[in-house]
Amino acid sequence: MSQQDRLVIFDTTMRDGEQSPGASMTKEEKVRIGKALEKMRVDVMEAGFAAASPGDFESIQAVAAAVRESTVCSLARAVDRDIEQAAAALAKAERARIHTFIATSPIHMKYKLRMEPNAVIEQAVYAVKKARGFVGDVEFSCEDAGRSEIDFLCRIIEAAIDAGASTINIPDTVGYAIPEEFGNTVRTLLERIPNADKAIFSVHCHNDLGLAVANSLAAVSNGARQVECTINGLGERAGNAALEEIVMATRTRHDLFNIHTDIDTTQIVPTSRLVSGITGFPVQPNKAIVGANAFAHESGIHQDGVLKHRETYEIMKAEDVGWGANKMVMGKHSGRAAFRSRLQELGVTFDTDAGLNEAFGRFKELADKKHEIFDEDLQALVSETRSASVAEKYSLVSLESRSATGETPVAEVVISDGTKEHRSKSDGSGPVDASFKAIEETVQSGANLLLYSVNAITEGTDSQGEVTVRLEFGGRIVNGSGADTDIVVASAKAYIHALNLLESSADRTHPQSDGV
Repeated sequence: MSQQDRLVIFDTTMRDGEQSPGASMTKEEKVRIGKALEKMRVDVMEAGFAAASPGDFESIQAVAAAVRESTVCSLARAVDRDIEQAAAALAKAERARIHTFIATSPIHMKYKLRMEPNAVIEQAVYAVKKARGFVGDVEFSCEDAGRSEIDFLCRIIEAAIDAGASTINIPDTVGYAIPEEFGNTVRTLLERIPNADKAIFSVHCHNDLGLAVANSLAAVSNGARQVECTINGLGERAGNAALEEIVMATRTRHDLFNIHTDIDTTQIVPTSRLVSGITGFPVQPNKAIVGANAFAHESGIHQDGVLKHRETYEIMKAEDVGWGANKMVMGKHSGRAAFRSRLQELGVTFDTDAGLNEAFGRFKELADKKHEIFDEDLQALVSETRSASVAEKYSLVSLESRSATGETPVAEVVISDGTKEHRSKSDGSGPVDASFKAIEETVQSGANLLLYSVNAITEGTDSQGEVTVRLEFGGRIVNGSGADTDIVVASAKAYIHALNLLESSADRTHPQSDGV
């Protein structure tokens, strides 16, 4: 298969996706996502921005050491320190890529960089050459290409390719482009740049106008052969182009695109759920491909048609993207070996027996409450186990809530701070509100509650509820998550998890204004 027949899938869930407020991931969580992306056969995964923080540097190191089949990439501004940090973080990668960038639009060059166009080109060439001194695979991005002048883009891209860049990325950084316009831009660059055939042209589209996927596909139709995207369309502001939509659009409409990806599409739904669980960002039910209603048919006419012949109303098979693949395999009589084996099948491993034992203990507790344990339950259980292991200052000892028609709800909680237990009681507008107020009476965090979200993990009234709590304090935003068959308990767990993140996690510096 020639390069013109193949579309490279570049996933930036761990970098651009993490820049969503509250979506910060731990090193261990990034490794889990990296292994899932590798299992999906993603070509390139951008594991972070090495120079942004020590946490990002260590996460990239860990992903680079864990992933063997996919290329692992680090973002780097076109400056010495960023490139050196990226190279150091990627030192153990089997396949490494440095992704360096500089702004190219008149507004960015004038007001942000405060550099003349010729100086910007010189800096880009210098950065690409420096990166090539560390790795053979260098990508160069023209930040804010969607608002850049075409003549200047031609000049800087030609110079970057001559300097050694093997991938050229054209990002619509602010989500400003329209599909026809963006497609024409990519085609014009490929036609006008003399050495364009020596590099793969890529696109990275943001969803501010809801057009990220449409713009990406327009670019592919006009010669782009790499798309930068994220699981569930995660990303800063309105998000990025959704990987699952790009992959399934090119596969379903192969008659138009005539290209292939190497993606194992049956891993799409499991990976979507993993990312949703780790970040605390639920997938909306009507989300294409991975939403709960993506293959549901309510209309009687539609149901009748599907029963007679599936393709009357379905353009894809649900099982092709991973729906229906997760069966109930565990129960209260399942042993440790079966538990470990199923987690390994889901791509989950523990570094120590202690971690496995703690997860197994939580599994047994859940099995006493819930007869059927699904893969989704196991994923939530593992996330909760690992969340509890990260610098836990506060833990929930017990919770009692009381709510009745015509009476004010009351909650009493007991919280441990590691040295002693604290009991507090409060009323509220509901049992969850009362629980949160009781917790605050003890911890007095002063944090602002930005989001409270509840999502059923599986079907049925015995389903675990998965709760996301987003807190803000001092400009820092964190997402806490908790799961339990009792939604009030799940809510308290999520709130306490968020408090622990505020207490323990170091500031994560994401130079978002400089990102692509």
